[in-house]
Amino acid sequence: MRATVWHGKRDVRVENVPDPSIQEDTDALIRVTSSGLCGSDLHLYEVLAPLMTPGDILGHEPIGIVEETGSAVPNLAPGDRVVVPFQIACGTCWMCRRGLPTQCETTQVTKHGTGAALFGYTKFYGSVPGAQAEYLRVPQAQYGPIKVPQGPPDDRFVLLSDVLPTAWQAVQYADVPAGGTLVVLGLGPIGAMACRVARHLGVELVVGVDLVPERLERARLDGTVAVDLSAYDSSDDLAEAIRELTGGRGADSVIDAVGTEAHGSPVTKLAQAAVDLLPRSWAEKVNETAGIDRLGAFDLAVSLVRRGGTISVSGLYGGAADPLPMMRMFDKQIQLRMGQANVRRWSDDILPLLIDDDPLGVDTFATHHLPLGQAPDAYAMFQKKEDGAIKVIFQP
Repeated sequence: MRATVWHGKRDVRVENVPDPSIQEDTDALIRVTSSGLCGSDLHLYEVLAPLMTPGDILGHEPIGIVEETGSAVPNLAPGDRVVVPFQIACGTCWMCRRGLPTQCETTQVTKHGTGAALFGYTKFYGSVPGAQAEYLRVPQAQYGPIKVPQGPPDDRFVLLSDVLPTAWQAVQYADVPAGGTLVVLGLGPIGAMACRVARHLGVELVVGVDLVPERLERARLDGTVAVDLSAYDSSDDLAEAIRELTGGRGADSVIDAVGTEAHGSPVTKLAQAAVDLLPRSWAEKVNETAGIDRLGAFDLAVSLVRRGGTISVSGLYGGAADPLPMMRMFDKQIQLRMGQANVRRWSDDILPLLIDDDPLGVDTFATHHLPLGQAPDAYAMFQKKEDGAIKVIFQP
């Protein structure tokens, strides 16, 4: 089969690789019909490259058709249409029963001290072959895949694999009070959808912050108050503008939907580049133990949130020793929630919104639909934010 394969920093290729097969009785084999390109994939494309292994198959946002199942997967049959969550979880362990499948005790990668295994996401998360491919082996298929109706185009459901539950959890974790204000930092796929989810759930004032004109305009059309970060000389100036919108206090809640590659952190950007000059084994150790994140977005969130407010982090961070502004966070009595989205925790809440009407605008959310063979160009385009790219869907 063909698949998107990682070979090095900014070097992904579409190659022929061996077809996957059933290996355990809890496996299913899926023929992928669409698969998303995620902002998290861009971290692998460059910043987290030391954690990758040449030959890794990328991708973790698939929808497809069941081809075959193991004997312990009674709930699926060939021909079923399914969305596959990006994390791999059993559904029955202590963590899964508490709505935390990203911490699944059956698939935790204990060797590296990390949570549940993820499709297409470094050896730290199990080195599981990813979903930007023609076929996908799905472990723990007795729990993970979400059956969806036949008929509507893939775009109606494919975002249920990651974008929708990640945005939904970000808003839930933000815990915006009635009549409150939410600021969303970053209007890429997760931030843009978080704005839509927040408005759907009744948040009265949603402010989106970004630097890219196309993303700001799209947010305005969605009903979000779009703020161009480049129009302000400093974070203090932006914080003052947000206070003027919120009775002088600041935002009740802030979502950091940017993560490790934020603008405004030039020193750390240079440090990330320096890591690339190290031997691979050394670079991996630096990523594992040091603070290599650009914290511009998180620091901005601390500035914008009101005292006693909540910061919800959905953007991915990869450093183990990042210097957080703890004194300021403590003084402001900030509540902080974060983590990978627990897809199956939220999927039953989201799926009804996808069946008939389309209140979240998923049918037109993707900006680009491309054949899998164009994946190398798509990664470059998405990283450079060219051609209005916000969400790319591959069709094998």
